[in-house]
Amino acid sequence: MRIEIPGREAFDIKSVVFDYNGTIAVDGKLLENVSTNINKMSSDFKFYVITADTYGSVKKELENTNCEVIIIGKQNQDQDKLEFIKSLGCNTVLSVGNGRNDVLMLKNSILGIAILQDEGLCTKTLLSSDIIVKSIDDVFGFLKDSNRLIATLRN
Repeated sequence: MRIEIPGREAFDIKSVVFDYNGTIAVDGKLLENVSTNINKMSSDFKFYVITADTYGSVKKELENTNCEVIIIGKQNQDQDKLEFIKSLGCNTVLSVGNGRNDVLMLKNSILGIAILQDEGLCTKTLLSSDIIVKSIDDVFGFLKDSNRLIATLRN
């Protein structure tokens, strides 16, 4: 997806990286419509879910979803997430998260989206993001219609 935002350099989003709990899942359970949306858009974007898998459920919850699951250790999660988006090329990654361990990922992606759902949003994560949304459906809305991003981010 090529996005040309007035007052900002144009960029291409090739990869979407989601945190799991608090972002596309609550208490280890995948939120409704996430799998359907990812599967519908998987020809346009490469989707990744990166998590320490607190509940041990991520692989089962995403087994029928066109995404790659990356499980990281319990320590240094923020650094692991940063290193992962760097391996993809930060300048082509849209990342989404809510926790403190998502700060570096959101800050270093070409577009970082903080999400405030049932599990809350770390203030430091909010301040490291480009956009805040109220639900994961809003993120999929941006991916379906880039004009929403343009309207939100233009000068």
